[in-house]
Amino acid sequence: VIIYDRLANPDILEEAKNGCEFVYVGKEDGRHIVPQDDINEVIYQNALKHENVVRLKGGDPFVFGRGGEEALYLYERGIEFEVIPGITSAISAPAYAGIPVTHRGVSVSFRVVTGHESPNKKESQIPWETFKTDDTIVFLMGLHNLPKISKKLVEIGKPLSYPCAVISRGTTVHQSVVVGTLEDIVEKTKDVPTPALIVVGKVVELREQLKWFGDNV
Repeated sequence: VIIYDRLANPDILEEAKNGCEFVYVGKEDGRHIVPQDDINEVIYQNALKHENVVRLKGGDPFVFGRGGEEALYLYERGIEFEVIPGITSAISAPAYAGIPVTHRGVSVSFRVVTGHESPNKKESQIPWETFKTDDTIVFLMGLHNLPKISKKLVEIGKPLSYPCAVISRGTTVHQSVVVGTLEDIVEKTKDVPTPALIVVGKVVELREQLKWFGDNV
């Protein structure tokens, strides 16, 4: 049994052996087709019935992938599991866009930040005040909140001319990259499809020399 979601590359499913059962538990544009609590139970129930169950994810399961939640659900019910690390889109998508998340003389570190906090939170847990340096920030799942994100970064002192990029469907043949500034990136990305991530930092300027794959905008 392979339990997969929207972010899993469909080409991988074609590698499954004949007779394998596929269970789709994805979500689109933040809309859960199957709620997370139900996904946990789907994994558990299949683990009770089948010898081998794969929870297939895009990127790394422990980087905003809910992998930790799903693994804990199994642990609490006595189900053994194995975690296979992946390459998070926070690194792979910028690389395919020609944007290194670190670069000597430009950025000595990078942060991976959720771009979509739970609406049930009373206040944001994102440490905005710590983003004042020129180190790279990668926001995952943040396209719909891009107006709020860009506004907040300007409020903490980033100039309107600060470089940023939106990478849509990164690492795939459908990849597109939009480069702009905090002032114009929202307008430039109105029609960009999800999944997409946001890269903020001076490393974005290196794309002009390092771009090698996909569409160029």
